[in-house]
Formats: sequence, C-alpha cells, structure tokens
Amino acid sequence: FQTRCPEPAPAPHLTLADSARRRLCSGMRSLAPAWPVLLVGLLLPPAASETSYEKGSEVVLYANKVGPFANPNEVYNYYKLPYCAPQELEYRREDLGALMKGDRATKTLYQIRFLEDVTARTLCKATLSRDDTARFKAAILDDYYFELMLDELPIWGYVGELEAKSINFARAVDNSTRYFLFTHLDFSIAYNGKAVIEVNVTADPLQRLDLSTKDSHQVDFSYSVRWIKSDVPYAERMGRYAQYSFLPQSFEIHWLSIINSFVLVLLLTGFLAIILMRVLKNDVSRYMQQADLEGEEEEETGWKLVHGDVFRLPPALPGFCAFVGTGAQLFSLIIFLLLLAVMNLFYPGNRGAMYTAAIVLYALTAGTAGFVSAHLYCRLVGPEGRWALTLVLSATLFPVPLLLMFVFLNTVAIGYGSQAALPFGTILVILVIWTLVTLPLTVIGGILGRNAAKGRDFDPPCRTNKIAREVPPAVWYRQGPCQVFMAGFLPFSAIYIELHYIFASVWGHKLYTLYGILLIAFLMLVIVTAFITVALTYFQLAIEDHRWWWRSFFSGGATGLFVYTYCFFYYFGRSGMFGFLQTSFFFGYMLIASYAAFIMLGTIGFASSLVFVRRIYRAIKCD
Repeated sequence: FQTRCPEPAPAPHLTLADSARRRLCSGMRSLAPAWPVLLVGLLLPPAASETSYEKGSEVVLYANKVGPFANPNEVYNYYKLPYCAPQELEYRREDLGALMKGDRATKTLYQIRFLEDVTARTLCKATLSRDDTARFKAAILDDYYFELMLDELPIWGYVGELEAKSINFARAVDNSTRYFLFTHLDFSIAYNGKAVIEVNVTADPLQRLDLSTKDSHQVDFSYSVRWIKSDVPYAERMGRYAQYSFLPQSFEIHWLSIINSFVLVLLLTGFLAIILMRVLKNDVSRYMQQADLEGEEEEETGWKLVHGDVFRLPPALPGFCAFVGTGAQLFSLIIFLLLLAVMNLFYPGNRGAMYTAAIVLYALTAGTAGFVSAHLYCRLVGPEGRWALTLVLSATLFPVPLLLMFVFLNTVAIGYGSQAALPFGTILVILVIWTLVTLPLTVIGGILGRNAAKGRDFDPPCRTNKIAREVPPAVWYRQGPCQVFMAGFLPFSAIYIELHYIFASVWGHKLYTLYGILLIAFLMLVIVTAFITVALTYFQLAIEDHRWWWRSFFSGGATGLFVYTYCFFYYFGRSGMFGFLQTSFFFGYMLIASYAAFIMLGTIGFASSLVFVRRIYRAIKCD
C-alpha cells in the first residue's frame, strides 16, 4: 500500500511544511516492505518483565498440562488425573498463541514463598478409588509427563515409573507389571536478588506408591522446597532452555551437516548453470546463423520450433493465477517469520509467539495474494476478464482446506477431552481476523493489481499461433511424472537434514533456536528449486513440448510431496507417537504444511521459468 504524497514543487516555492511532508513520505516508502514485520513485532507479547519478590511473599505455581511424552499434541488438563485439586479451578488468562499451543495454566495448592525453605509438607491426603488407580496406572503405562509453571518458567516431570520386563503391543495392562506413582516432589529454585532465575523439580524415588498391590489406596501427596542463590542475571535466565531439550539433553549444533548440504547444492547448481548456459549459447548461435543466411529456407528445430505455442495461455487460467498469488503470499509469510525469528522474538520464554505471529502475518500479507493473482490474470487476459473469480480462488485455495482439516482435528480433540481443542472464543477471534482483515486486504490487493495491469499487456516475444501444435510423444523418463519426481528430489536432498531437527522441535520436546541456520537452509531450497525447474523447463521445450506453465508449477512444488513422504519415515522410524489423536494431528497438519510448501515452491518454480522462457525467446528472431 502506498501513501499519497505531494509531487515535489520547484525549489523556490517549496514551503517548510511541504519539505517535512516529503521527508515523511520518503521514510514511509522506505519502510513499506517491512511494515508487516514491524507491526507483528508490536503485536507480539513483550518479554516478561522482572517480577520482584519480598521474603515471604507468595510465588504462585501453576499446573499447565499432562500427557504422553511421545505425543506432544495429546495434552490434557492437569487435574484430569486425580491429583490434589482446589475446590474451584482458577485459570490464568493466556494469549492467542499459548491457547493454540494447548496451554491452560491452572492455580495449584502448592504453597511456595520466596526464600522460605520447606523440608517436607503434606499437600493433601487422598483416597484413590478403583477408577482413580486405573487412571494413574494408564498414565504411567503411557509414560505421562506433567508441566508446571513458576514465574513463567516451565517445569517438567514424570507422573510415575513402570517396572516390567515387557509391555504388550496393544498397550494392555499386564498383571506382572508394577506401577509406581510419585507422591513427593522436590522443588529446587534458584534466585538472584529478588527475582526467580531457575526452577527444577525431582521426584523422590523413596517416596512412591505401588499401585499394583490393590485397587484402592490411601496416599499422602507432599513436597519440599529449596532456595539456592545464583549469579545468573534475570535477562539470561531463559538461556538454559535454548541450550537444552527436555530432561535436559544437549541440542546438537549441526553446522557441519548444513555446510555439507551447502557445498552439495553449490556444486550441483554450478554444474547445472554451466551446462545450461553452454547449451543455450550454442542453440542461440545456431539459430542466429540460420536467420542470417539469405536465400536458404530456415529449418527450425528444438525449442525454437514451438515459439508459436510457448506463450499459449494454460488451461484453468483463473485457478493457475490464484495458485501463484497464494504462493507469493506464503513466500512472504515465511520470509517475515524467519526475519522475526532471527530478531530473537521467538525466544523460549515467549510461549506461542510463533503461532500468533503466523496468524497475524497471514492476515497482513493477504493483499499480496490478491495483488499478484489479479495482476497476473489481467496482464495475460486483460482487465475485463474474470479477475473476480481469480480473486475468490486466491482467498480460498489455502484457507478452505486448512479450515476443513482444523474442524476435523478439533472435533477429534474434543472427543478425547484434550486441551489441544481450541476454545470457542479463540476460534471466534481467528474467524474475525480472517473476515475483517484477510478478506478486505485480499480484495484491496486485487483491485490494486487490476489497476496496475491496465495498459500493461503481457507482450510476449513471439506471436501465438491460432491452432495449438501437436506435442510429439516422448520417452518415459522425459514425461511429466518422472520430471516432477526429479524436480522434487534435488531440493529435498538439500533440506532433509534440517527437516529432521524441525520435526524434532515441532513434533517433540526439543527447542529449536538456530534460526540463522534455518534461514540459510530456506535460501538454499529457493535457489535449488529455481535452478532445477528452469533446467527441466528447458529440457521440456527442447523436445517440442510447449505445455510448460502447469508443468513448471508442479515441478517446483514437487518438494512438498517429498516432505509429506518423509512424514511416514519420521512417524514410524524416528518417533514413538501412538494413538488416533496424535496420528491424526501429525498427518493432518503435515498434509496442510506440505500443501503450503507445494504452492509456495510451485510459485518459485513458475516465476523462475517465466523469466527464463521470456529471455531465451527474446534473444532469437521469431516470425
């Protein structure tokens, strides 16, 4: 969006107000490309301010969630298990991103006071019925963990432990298995001055209850608190979460693998560029020599032979332009997210910030989809064509499949009683954002794109024949499916190492903080996708196949198919996920993510192929 600014007046008549306004507009134009990043940076929840405690003041402990350790999306309310619960549950207000992450912090009965040690204090005395015992045993069998929050610092621990020689595949209860419930928690809290710096919790192995002996039990839940002085400043207290994963293991620095992929990509793209440029140079020289020969009939071969059909508009043009516009929006969304990540706005303590940023950025970049799709369609057909249909498709191609998948998965989560199900108020907020921000910006972008296309025809270098040329048959390895496979394999090979770490973070408990490496991997993906699509487009035209529009889009987006195929390898070979809920969430949302990657990379492939095709046909003389 551009702000109307006055045309510069002649210097003798330029007033002070006009000069100030010109400087203001110049500054606004320079910030225009970055305005989504600046706005999202303002909308994201700020870093938690330091909370000062006096000696003896209460430090509230919140219970966030419980769930199987292998299933990061299968999370439940902490008090779904029969722990000591308050008479009335008091929920803490959460941000949009935290709610989407499944956080529902609830106040607990733990009495923790600043700088006051507790040797052993009974939390409550409870009688576990047969049903309560069964629930604890099922939780221990599924390796349940819990998450607590103290002064915005997460704490993790296990519900209990299992002692058995083997576990049945059907996860049935074995009579010879012993189930031990941890009944005592020891909190170790580090402080610096009046601030809480670090929190750890351990279960006392000597104070555990064997649930295998009988159906009902009398249990005393207890806890202890130790305060330890620390020299770590408050500003660096989140550092350990960036360095360690759950229960903590070192998060491996994988520079070596990225350098290996970078060198591989550099060599492959370099060889491809050299070979392609030499072949093109020979082709253009031969065609130019044939054109300069007078008195001899020119014999056209190769890609010059289809110059009358190469710029023939593809079928389903409104849908094609809508896909390109949606891909441009998703590309800008990823770029802005990576910029925010490199700026360290997604630090470990900012829970759910990336979810919030993705929703807001998608809404703010909707104008990109409308502008690109309408502008491309009007350039190809004219401003009087069906550009409104293109606009409708660009506004629904990605949100509608996402909505259908969300409705299905949210229904599954509700059926399981999981906190992964979004509350109705959160769903309403997202729908309001889409209705009041995304749709209007898409329409405004479409109108601006149509107006910008007026008087600017496509102007292809060669005229298009009235009758389409018949495409000659090709061998199997030069046909569409094989070409799409080759187009997706090379870009995927450049990112599959980084993809493992991303999966371990999104679908596991490891924290991903190396966003600089992720930015490098994304740039490699874009470069390789553009190079391989251009090369395959040239090979397609060389065998006199002029149907390159959709082919280049599918070739560029083929990496998305490889990403979804990798999901099966990761699920069955690298993760311990189980159950219908987690399986549905994993394959459902990864299907949407792969679909988004397909659209975005397909747009990159088509855009690079379009520039290439226009350049090579402009370099030769066409009738």
